Amino acid sequence: MGITEPQGGTIHGIAVVPPGLEQPAAQELADLGCGGVAPLRRAVRFDTDLGGLYRLHLQARLPFRLLRQLASFPCRGRDDLYSGVQQALDWATWLPPSATFRVDVSGTAPGLNHSHYSALQVKNAVVDLQRQRWGQRSSIDLDSPDLSLHLHLGGGLASLSVDGSGSSLHRRGYRAAMGLAPLKENLAAGLIALTGWGGRVPLADPLCGSGTLLIEAARAALGRAPGLGPDGPRPFALQRWPDFQPDLWQQQVEAAAALARDRLPDGQPLAPVLGMEQDPAVLGQARCNAEAAGVAGWIQLRGGDCRDFVPPEQPGVLVCNPPYGERLGEAEALESLYADLGRMVKERCSGWSLWLLSGNPELTGALRMKASRRIPVSNGGIDCRWLHYAIR
Repeated sequence: MGITEPQGGTIHGIAVVPPGLEQPAAQELADLGCGGVAPLRRAVRFDTDLGGLYRLHLQARLPFRLLRQLASFPCRGRDDLYSGVQQALDWATWLPPSATFRVDVSGTAPGLNHSHYSALQVKNAVVDLQRQRWGQRSSIDLDSPDLSLHLHLGGGLASLSVDGSGSSLHRRGYRAAMGLAPLKENLAAGLIALTGWGGRVPLADPLCGSGTLLIEAARAALGRAPGLGPDGPRPFALQRWPDFQPDLWQQQVEAAAALARDRLPDGQPLAPVLGMEQDPAVLGQARCNAEAAGVAGWIQLRGGDCRDFVPPEQPGVLVCNPPYGERLGEAEALESLYADLGRMVKERCSGWSLWLLSGNPELTGALRMKASRRIPVSNGGIDCRWLHYAIR
């Protein structure tokens, strides 16, 4: 069958990331000590060891999920998949019949063109083997399985991985309160990374909504690890793996916690971080979120219309995610909002840099400004552009 497994303690991994953030995610993984980093489509390939994988789960801001490849084998059809899965792992160790599991599939192979059907083949291979060996089988649990398997098909190969994340890593735990169109935390973190903002110049969002862009920016600048909450690390699926090492995990938890600081790494204070929101209820959500995220002391949130925004004297970075006008009848009012936003920044924000997430090119045209960069990203399935404007 030619099954291959990672050798010598090296872990081959895949980070699943938001579309358009492959490059900054690759840089983040390299900065966190990974080797063999290569951007893919909606993913980044990397190599690390077990301690490094723990570190990524605690510290990486951009991935949705982190997958650890356990085996790879030739797969040119259904029979190859069935036999390959049965031989891929020490199933007695990784999935005893008392444990629950789920299967997710990406990619295709001949005769395996539908992910649901391919996942069924993987499930059948596993439970048939369990019945033969032990006379009993594992149950499927889609919500909180003991083991989450991921199979990728492509190029004549099947790669079988386990998901160490559990629930999606974008859920930091601080955002009980959200606006109508919440920006996922990992996308917000990636958008901030693309601006190059590091806390030395002011950051402002005149349409801050529930505050996600500003909160993610402040947490990154102040070293707040995304996998840690006020009560310690969130639960991760990898803690249920058979080779989980509690002492090594605790080392990485302590290392991540030690990164938190009240100033920038060189001891300088964080530059002003400002947000404005017109809706009092949404502003209240933003304040609750900033408090839960542990950065309320560094973010100034105030009520008001973006047209009335007055920036600090020192030029900095403006970020915003204005409405895209998906509901009928909104376009006219939003065109006026975009026009007024463009007028405000040109009148008051000379020397600043504006980054705006656009899901509607017609509305963006109302800014009457020319973007110097247009980075394609996806926000909740909407094809967007992260637009950069240098304000003269």
